Amino acid sequence: QVHLVESGGGLVQPGGSLRLSCAASGMFTNIYTMGWYRQAPGKERELVAYISSGGRINYADSVKGRFTISRDSGGNTVDLQMNSLRPEDTAVYLCSADAEVMNGGHAERRGYWGQGTQVTVSS
Repeated sequence: QVHLVESGGGLVQPGGSLRLSCAASGMFTNIYTMGWYRQAPGKERELVAYISSGGRINYADSVKGRFTISRDSGGNTVDLQMNSLRPEDTAVYLCSADAEVMNGGHAERRGYWGQGTQVTVSS
């Protein structure tokens, strides 16, 4: 199994910055894509950004130029630097990982989620 633990959320004023971090642990053999999603009250979960094991990056249009996703050299930690935050960025931010584990001698690849961290942008 893969466990994802997020940190770095909190309350920030509009225009401020926050940095989220997500660390993966567990008995996995490989982690492919890692990313961040967010879900605001009453809204569907949406992709914020992802980064593949090969370094390919994609951002939601709403965060381009403001957010930066990065991954450590070991590939097990993903960060999200959020600048110029807006009230509409308020949401629970969830880390995701596409990972492979060995299950009964067979490789099993599936998605995993963290529990989420609250980001609130308000004056």
